[in-house]
Amino acid sequence: MTTIDLVYFNAGGGHRAAALALQEVIREQRRPWTVRLVNLTEVIDPAGRFRRVTGMDPEDLYNKRLARGWTLGLAQELKLLQGMIRLAHASLMRTLQQHWLCSEPDLVVSLIPNFNRALYESLASTLPGVPFVTVLTDMADHPPHFWIEPGQQQHLVCGSERALQQAREAGFGDTQLSLTSGMILRPAFYRGAPVDREAGLGALGLDPSRPTGLVLFGGQGSMQILKIARLLGEQQLILMCGHNEVLAQRLRKLRRGAPHAVVGFTPEVGRHMALANYFIGKPGPGSLSEAVHMGLPVITFSNAWTMPQERFNTRWVVDQGVGRVVRSVAALPAAVDAVLAELPELRRRVRAIDNRAVFEVPEILSSLLVHAAVPQRLPSLPQPSGALS
Repeated sequence: MTTIDLVYFNAGGGHRAAALALQEVIREQRRPWTVRLVNLTEVIDPAGRFRRVTGMDPEDLYNKRLARGWTLGLAQELKLLQGMIRLAHASLMRTLQQHWLCSEPDLVVSLIPNFNRALYESLASTLPGVPFVTVLTDMADHPPHFWIEPGQQQHLVCGSERALQQAREAGFGDTQLSLTSGMILRPAFYRGAPVDREAGLGALGLDPSRPTGLVLFGGQGSMQILKIARLLGEQQLILMCGHNEVLAQRLRKLRRGAPHAVVGFTPEVGRHMALANYFIGKPGPGSLSEAVHMGLPVITFSNAWTMPQERFNTRWVVDQGVGRVVRSVAALPAAVDAVLAELPELRRRVRAIDNRAVFEVPEILSSLLVHAAVPQRLPSLPQPSGALS
């Protein structure tokens, strides 16, 4: 049985979600693979020393900042983190080499940034010939040393033309590259039954005759949602709080001119999106892609608090013509009015985007496995559009 390792961590939640989505699709397709989810934090700190000293996992620091909206200065902190990773490279290599020797995967897929130099070099030096694949879960790279590490003989799976261009600029050839039609979404977004919007809104205590916005800032929630709910007091809203119970409690006590529904963490994000007319949230690659897939025009933010790896996503919204980008919460009322005025045309553009990435990636992995096993019968890998002949 072929063994595939999907490497993730819990910072932000999108990396783990992508790993779980791929695992689910591979199982549904009944491919002859054993898929293992590998939490990198547990590999490099198996004794949980960081948690014993600080009382939390390393990802918790990042996730707590997201929940509070403390994202200013993350670009500088990212450089510090990357410097620390480079200083720890030799130690990381030893730990990862021992891990690969013990686990012996047939293919390794990284769904995380920052650590791909150590992941690739440790695998190549320990198990030569085992393919290493990086699947970007961001729409574009944030160089240097974020997703794309120049000079490596690995395969990159890019979810946008911009990421593909960045990979080529970093020296990757077309045989090392595959282009998918977007970000990886959970299979549930593709198989949901039609939603009775009137009944669904009624069950939430909302008025089916009013336009409805869905506000979402990732699985950790954000106190920005409270500001938005107050500012858009005359707009009917579904407020998705994720794991942020403090936020949910404050929103439930809030008095507004229009109805609003408060939703805690739920795996049924797609069903709630199906009830809405438009989306408001930070420019995370996952939430933007989910909203667009569900037919929602988007309103998102670009300012000093926007995380560096998400800044390209706001350009993508503008280039695709699927919504509005504003600098601050104060600009939201005008943006909502503009989106509602152009709703039919915006929804037409949104529906023209057909993202099938979660089904495309297993095909890419299958081709790479055949290549690794039978080099004299090299299959044609899925090539990025515009590949050189």
